[in-house]
Order: sequence, then structure tokens, then C-alpha cells
Amino acid sequence: MNLNLKNAWRQDKTSNSLSEVYSSIKIPKNASFWRKYLAFAGPGLMVAVGYMDPGNWATDIAGGAQFGYTLLSVILISNVFAIVLQHLSVKLGVVAERDLAQACRDHFNPTTNFFLWIFCEIAIAACDLAEVIGSAIALNLLFQIPLTWGIVITTLDVLVILLLQSRGFRWIESIVGGLIFIILACFIYEIIISQPAFTEVLGGLVPKKEIVQNPAMLYIAIGILGATVMPHNLYLHSSIVQTRDYERTKEGKKEAIKFATLDSTFSLMLAFFINAAILILAAATFHITGNKHIADIHDAYKMLTPILGASMASIAFAIALLASGQNSTLTGTLAGQIVMEGFLNIRLKPWLRRLITRLIAVIPALIVALLYGEEGTTELLVLSQVILSMQLSFAVVPLVMFTSDKAKMGEFVNKPVLKISVWIISFIIIVLNLYLLFQTFFGE
Repeated sequence: MNLNLKNAWRQDKTSNSLSEVYSSIKIPKNASFWRKYLAFAGPGLMVAVGYMDPGNWATDIAGGAQFGYTLLSVILISNVFAIVLQHLSVKLGVVAERDLAQACRDHFNPTTNFFLWIFCEIAIAACDLAEVIGSAIALNLLFQIPLTWGIVITTLDVLVILLLQSRGFRWIESIVGGLIFIILACFIYEIIISQPAFTEVLGGLVPKKEIVQNPAMLYIAIGILGATVMPHNLYLHSSIVQTRDYERTKEGKKEAIKFATLDSTFSLMLAFFINAAILILAAATFHITGNKHIADIHDAYKMLTPILGASMASIAFAIALLASGQNSTLTGTLAGQIVMEGFLNIRLKPWLRRLITRLIAVIPALIVALLYGEEGTTELLVLSQVILSMQLSFAVVPLVMFTSDKAKMGEFVNKPVLKISVWIISFIIIVLNLYLLFQTFFGE
């Protein structure tokens, strides 16, 4: 990093982000395009997980069941926003050699940082809550394990993550990639047997004015957008991109940004396909048969096999949900470690940090499951997405600020067109999330 750029930050870093795996994955020199791409590939898949977690499923199912293919365009637009924001996250991590939490600690005063940290911890707990509930619902659907026991079982994930990371960061990336492949395979099967009208699917990718004119449609559309862009992913990506041992020079950073952006863009297109597949499945199965009331995961699971006449339809759906919940767990707890270390510069043992994160999510989920059962956990899933929407602006705005600041980014600063675009995206996200919050708490 050049001297001017280093001086643009208020203080030097005291340590590298995720120091136990920092710069641990070798990048071959003078290799072919594909060898280099494969060396950089991995962080994008881990980020993509957050865009297909169980919290997204309810909004996608409700959107497809009620309005057919119309809201596919919203999933597409949300994905474009995500691709742009994750590109900024890559730039921050590679150029400044800081994750977003460290960058905030360097830039803001201690009071502001404390509140940003609290908001971020709440968002990660809310995200973890969605994953715990999603995994517990999947275990209940597949093996009839009661929700309460399913929630308890999810705490064991902490031990799995520790075992994997001790073997190297590539192990975690491989497990995540494998689970994404399972989800993908399940939904390719679901799409084939549900036989959607592909001309209508293509038509759904074009935005319609009725999305804005119909209040019920607008509400679900904003829910899809709010559930798609995950705040913890911006912290996560800016950190794990630094696991690559690229040359910390101007040319090395340019190459790292190029390949890491290709990695995340490809991975987020996979996430787009999976989210779109959930909505298409709901549209092709529930909307056209008049079951427009289907709005949650339990109902969708119960109705798939009778409507489609394929015994594997419901099972594949639940397997994909379990894989989604487990995948999100891996990345959510890692994000928790990055946020605590970055904002507070506190180093806890990884197992303790992850256990704390998991218990914060498990305890409310367990209480609600015991008191209210299936219906209560579904409502808690929706609430977790509202909390995430509230926190999103506190991650997006600092990220856009830092990457648009020439003093901090040097020649890698956002170009004028990108700068205008990301501020417009930020404004849209903030306004829509405020509207979603207003409708959730004060709407009819």
C-alpha cells in the first residue's frame, strides 16, 4: 500500500482480518486465466449463501403463490444491486487491506463505532435466527424431529466449523460449494417436474408498473429486496477476499479485484437462479392451481407432492432448505467473528465467539418454539428479515463512503458513473426498507 493511502486512514491496523487464515491460499504466478480464476474462486460462493438463506424463502414463496411470475423482475434487480455492492466490498478489502468493520473503526469516533457494532451484532443474530429456524424446520419436515430439538441440534454446527477451519480455509469453501450444488440440483429437479410456462417466466423478468401500483405486490417486492441484500455479507466479503496470497502491489491488487469480482458475480448469478427457482416453483405449483394463500415453508412442503404428484418433490424441497440453513450458518458465524474483531479489536477464541453468536440466536428461537410452535417460528423468521432491513443502511452507506473517497482508495476510487450508481442504489435500498418497516409496524 502506498504511503499516501495508508495515511488516509486514521490509524494503522493492529492486525490482519481473520489473521489465522490471512493470505493463506496461494495464487499461481504466470498461470492461465482459468487457473487463476479457480485460485480466487470460493469467497463468492460463501457470500452467495447469504442471498439464498431460509429468510428469503418465505418472501419468494409468497410472491410466486400470490402473483405468479410477475415479481421475478424484483429478484433480478435485487441481484444486480447485490453484485455492485459486493464489488465495492472486494475493492475495500483488497485496496485498503481492511474489512468493513476495521475500516469503520479507523474512520469513525468510538461512540459511532459502538453503535455500528451493536446494530451489526443484532443483524447477525437476526440472520443466525433465520438459519437456526430454517434448519430446524427442515429437520422437522425430513425426520419429524420436534422444532425445539431441531433448534438445539443446530448448536452443534459450531464444532463442525471449528474442525473445518483448523484444516484450512479451502475446506470451508469446499463444504459451502458442495451444499450450494445440492440446493441447485434440488431446484433443477423441482423446476423440471413443475413444468413452468417459460414464456411467462421470461416475461416476468421485465419490470411491470403494476408492481408499484398494487400495494400488496409492492409490499412483497420490498420484502424480497430487503431479504436479498444482506448487511453481514459486506463485512464478510471484505475480509475473506484477503485470504488470497496475491501480490500486495498496484498490479497485484488490480488482478485480485478483477478475479474476486468475477467470482462473486458468477456466484451471485447462482443465487439468482435459486431464488428465482423458488418463486417459479411457487408460481407454477400454487398460483396456477388457485392455492394463492400459500405463504410459508410448512405449507409449501405439504402441498408440493399432492399437487405435482411426485413423491420426491417435498423431500427435495426440504433437503434444499436444510442445505441452505447449514450453509448460512457457516458464513454467519464467520461474519460475527469478523465484526467483533474489526470493531472492537477483541480477540476471543473462535469456538467461544461462535458459541456466543449461536446462543444469541438459539435462545429466542427455542423460547418461541416452546411457547408458540410452528406458527410462532414462521413469524420469527419474518421478524428476522425486518431486523436485517433496519441494519442494511448502516453497512451500505459506510461502504459507499469509503470506496468513493480518493484519499482512502487512491487510483482505485469509484469512477464517477459507479459512484453515482452506488449512491442511487443506496438511496433506493434505504427508502424501500423504511417503507417496509413502516408497513410492518403501522400498516393495516
